Amino acid sequence: MNDELMENIIQINDLKNDKISLKDFETSSQWDQVLKFIKDNTNKQIFKTWFEPIKVVEITEDKIKLGVPSQFFYEWIEEHYSELLNISIKNVFNKSLQVEYQIVFTNTVKNKSSKVISLPGNNKIPLNQQYIEFDPIEIKERQFESNLNPRYSFDNFITGDSNQLAKSAALAVAENPGKTRYNPLVIYGDTGLGKTHLVQAIGNEITKNHTKLKVLYSNSEKFTNDFIEAIQKNKLAEFTSFYRKMDVLIIDDIQFFEGKEKTQDIFFHTFNSLYHSGKQIILTSDKTPAELKDVDERLISRFKSGLIADISAPDYEMRLAILKQKSYAEGIALPTMVAEYIARHIKTSIRELEGAIISLIAKVTLERKPLDLQLAKEVVYGTNNVEKEISVDLIKKVVSEYYRVSIDDIISKSRKLEIAIARHMAIYLTKMLTPLSLKMIGANFGKRDHSTVLHSCQTIENYIETDSKVKEAYNYFIDLLKSY
Repeated sequence: MNDELMENIIQINDLKNDKISLKDFETSSQWDQVLKFIKDNTNKQIFKTWFEPIKVVEITEDKIKLGVPSQFFYEWIEEHYSELLNISIKNVFNKSLQVEYQIVFTNTVKNKSSKVISLPGNNKIPLNQQYIEFDPIEIKERQFESNLNPRYSFDNFITGDSNQLAKSAALAVAENPGKTRYNPLVIYGDTGLGKTHLVQAIGNEITKNHTKLKVLYSNSEKFTNDFIEAIQKNKLAEFTSFYRKMDVLIIDDIQFFEGKEKTQDIFFHTFNSLYHSGKQIILTSDKTPAELKDVDERLISRFKSGLIADISAPDYEMRLAILKQKSYAEGIALPTMVAEYIARHIKTSIRELEGAIISLIAKVTLERKPLDLQLAKEVVYGTNNVEKEISVDLIKKVVSEYYRVSIDDIISKSRKLEIAIARHMAIYLTKMLTPLSLKMIGANFGKRDHSTVLHSCQTIENYIETDSKVKEAYNYFIDLLKSY
């Protein structure tokens, strides 16, 4: 791995002191004991990869703060080894400690300023495996679990044309829950476009600014499971009372209410109770309420009574912004060519963009691969719903056949009209359908400079606006090339 790339990757700052105090020695010794316990209870490779890089930052009476190399590393530990880590800590300290994580990194090679990210440890049972112990009388007095993920916020939600309405409505609801016309607020769109992020951001904003309000995030599967559990334990009254005492109820993926008549009925009455009490209801779905099948018309009518806002697939500029923000949050500076390549080839899902970033970091940090265009291609081809790469040679071939001129003519200096239009078209298609820079495109077409490439692109764009035959040819090429 080269020195520049190493500067781009998140680096944990080891604690450096001129003198080691007794407290520092005790902290180090305790952590060594934790590591020894983990080492004895896992295999050598897992320990070396996932536990040796962890540095203890601070230990207090009730908390342990750990330094980790990256957001990807943190999420992997939390998902796969948090239970082992917590058991090991309890074994050494004879009590449970709240685990927190810290990431320290520099953003770029030129900018040496450090940024510290603190992240919470998660010792909870997964949402769909939990069941609420209904105790409605004591809701105000006891600590209330909202099921919100603190990592979802408005600050790290990228806004563009595809989600502007949903974001604006979400901000309005977060500011005045239950007091806007956006009740219920229904946000719909395909999987992986940020619906859950947005509704959880609403919940987190409300809990921060309206501390007395009870906010509950759940999903349709969880609601159904709680309903079934309440019936089995003869706690239906407690179930209904619990949900109706919420000030803000967020239910994810309401499309899974389809075909569940009893669940729909109980949710209908819960909805009515909350709505008529001026409480805020926020819902998400992968389709509009009108498209839901096997759902009671009364319930669909309620879903339609507020604001329905869609989130669609992000455009190229938004995908690029998402990649830059996500990579920065992960502590890695993506080369422009890598970011542009991924943004041009992964088009349908923000979740897939995030997955591409995680894959890049994993391959760079764990497999020691260079962060270059070749690695980007490797990651893209391992991701679902991507288009196969279209080569310059293929573009030249189909354009030359269509206009009946040779490829040598296309890259030649000839200014004959039929050759020039073919050349302009091939250059424009290359810019639109490949990740090549203007300089690289020019090199592929007779060593032309970037200004000539821009001129060709502008020429075709003007023709498309004014000449139906050129527009027809362009559409033909797009359909043809994407079919390969």
